[in-house]
Amino acid sequence: MDVIMRSLPLLLLVLTSSLGQETPKRGSLLYPYGISEGDKTTPVLDDGASLELAISVDFKFFSQTYKSLYVNNNGVISFKIAVSQYTPDAFPLTNGQTFVTPYWGDVDNELTGMVYYRESTDTSLLQTITRDMEQYLTDLHFTATWAFIVTWDKVAYYGSKSSKVNTFQAVLTTDGNRCFTIFNYEDIQWTTGTASDGDASTGLGGISAQAGFNSGDATHYFNIPGSRTNEILNITSTSNVNTPGRWVFRVDDFKVPGGCAFQANFAKVGETFWKDSGCTSKCQCEATGEVTCVAESCPQSTNCRSSGPYFQCKVQEKICF
Repeated sequence: MDVIMRSLPLLLLVLTSSLGQETPKRGSLLYPYGISEGDKTTPVLDDGASLELAISVDFKFFSQTYKSLYVNNNGVISFKIAVSQYTPDAFPLTNGQTFVTPYWGDVDNELTGMVYYRESTDTSLLQTITRDMEQYLTDLHFTATWAFIVTWDKVAYYGSKSSKVNTFQAVLTTDGNRCFTIFNYEDIQWTTGTASDGDASTGLGGISAQAGFNSGDATHYFNIPGSRTNEILNITSTSNVNTPGRWVFRVDDFKVPGGCAFQANFAKVGETFWKDSGCTSKCQCEATGEVTCVAESCPQSTNCRSSGPYFQCKVQEKICF
């Protein structure tokens, strides 16, 4: 955990747009947000967070039930305590902290941007979420009865000397029994603040943002591909439901639609990979969400190479003299 205390920059707040006028652009994956939608905002404060927010439903996350949460400026929704940490640690965090992290990075909305949130039972919103879920999870017949929406709108990174901003959204939703999260990524231009060794001019490098889930123990956690690497910059083009920029998860009994959660990482249905650095155990993600593995080594003329969180047997490169 970071223990560095940072003094607040003596900068005037610069808003990129007027409060109450934030609405998703045409074709956006984002659900409606902003003051005009009844949203509240977190404090305009580097590493700030909301107060503890009571919610009107029991929300189950990794089999534990919660009745309150915190919205944290640094891209985290947490269930037990507020999170001021700005450099993301690798999951799992085993100190009991429970995170939903659409994009855990060093947000500084004192420079620019706002963090909006609301609890909602609005019929129109719930119907839209239901239609989306029916598109992705046709066999579950999910009907949303409640949602909690958090939107990080055009937020800057700490130490920024550029105009780069990120816009993304996390949605918690339930039908009164099953619980899901939806992550929507509108525009991702930076990965790292300067206190996490990022470049002030580019917002890149250093320890990049983390996306995923942490239950607080050593077993139940998940990383979206690219987390804590520069590849997280491309999250707007990735998905587990064939909609670039959107990820959907069942979180009461954790499942990843469209693939498998194996060793806390994602594999698409039908994907084959080797789980070990020696490429001795070949695995495949089945349509059931289970991974099956058999003893099988790389074919001749191939080498075992790292490929994302797993390994692949790749053709040996020819060396010309």
